Amino acid sequence: MKNYFSIISLIISLFFIISCDDKYNFTLEVPKKTTLNKSISGILKEENNKPIDSVQFLLNGIKIPSNGSEFSINTKEIGVGKQVISALIFYLGKTKKQNNSFEVLADVAPEIYTFNIINSYPHDSKAYTQGLEYHKGFLYETTGRKGQSSLRKVEINTGKVLQKIDLDNAYFGEGMTIFNDKIFWLTWQSKKGFVYNLDTFELEKEFEYNNSGEGWGFTHNDTELIKSDGTNKVWFLDPETQKEKRFIQIYTNKYALDNLNELELIDEKLYANKYQQNAIVLIDINTGVVLGVADLTDLKKEMEKSQKLVPNDEVLNGIAFDKENNRIFVTGKNWAKLFEIELVKKQ
Repeated sequence: MKNYFSIISLIISLFFIISCDDKYNFTLEVPKKTTLNKSISGILKEENNKPIDSVQFLLNGIKIPSNGSEFSINTKEIGVGKQVISALIFYLGKTKKQNNSFEVLADVAPEIYTFNIINSYPHDSKAYTQGLEYHKGFLYETTGRKGQSSLRKVEINTGKVLQKIDLDNAYFGEGMTIFNDKIFWLTWQSKKGFVYNLDTFELEKEFEYNNSGEGWGFTHNDTELIKSDGTNKVWFLDPETQKEKRFIQIYTNKYALDNLNELELIDEKLYANKYQQNAIVLIDINTGVVLGVADLTDLKKEMEKSQKLVPNDEVLNGIAFDKENNRIFVTGKNWAKLFEIELVKKQ
């Protein structure tokens, strides 16, 4: 009987030892934050230094070069924003994936801008402005709120609405842009956009956006539509299919910047209204770095000299650029004026 218990104890001990030997505890160590244009390194560790066969590292799902259980990358190659790093570990005929993440901040602080008013023009005080764009001497504007959303062609000097259609009451209209003689118009939370003929305002197509969630601001470059969704991401869409192709993340040297509303691309910089703030941010369209912030608080004060604005509702929103004459137009939701301004870098 004594020998029996000895054998049982030996078996249990061996099982415990083998089980312990099979148990691996991995950690993927990487700094939580770094800045653009710096290198960042990470290492995979097993807490008891047990042997492994090999490791593959992936950045945002894409394999990156490594040296054994370590990796090093230059953030210039990936841009600002939150990045997911993964280690695919091969050991004892098994495979395990270990994840971690880090943030890349901008390497420069935004420059501060003020402004000068060049001119002012009448603007419909019942236009809850969501999108604004200059095209061949006229302004095209979309307005929001369910039951009040509309698409308009507007004469700049008089504010007269020359052409107008209303959106179905089921939708809350948002930003718009003009590309290849078509008007692209977003809705807020319906995950749906519309394409119209520029001349007739006839509806030609509907499209959906799923990855980017909500519809906020809209503009374009030479080859893509550019969309904000209320987060710190800016999305790039194929103008033919309206499919979301990619995104960049928007960051200052301290934090991610969200609530980017109406958009305009000016000289390769993305100008964006910061919702609920009297500011326009200037963004590097290639990297997502916030290059500047224009404080337009005094423009709101100028508007309030002749119109009482509803706090937190009738806010600054709307940017349009006349490239030929180098004019920037801005307005706000239900503002009775459209302003032509110039931005001035603060000394």
